[in-house]
Amino acid sequence: MNLLSFLSRRGTAPVARERLQILLAHERTAFGRSDLVAVLREEILAVIAKHVAIDQEKVKVTMERGDAVSTLGVDIELPDNKVARLASA
Repeated sequence: MNLLSFLSRRGTAPVARERLQILLAHERTAFGRSDLVAVLREEILAVIAKHVAIDQEKVKVTMERGDAVSTLGVDIELPDNKVARLASA
């Protein structure tokens, strides 16, 4: 029985590779977070500006990381409907 458990064990190289991939993925998300929020903010502003005139200073984009879930929050102060219609006309 000892021989069977020896043959079914995973080698150290695959285990080390898997651990390294997890570590690298974790570091990439931790360091690239601020860049991601900036890129998302610019892209969101570009899409919304196609339809509504907005003040870019009144847009707030936040990203919060939890253990299992990450959330992206976008707060945009939209102008009155009359102003928005005039801007799109």
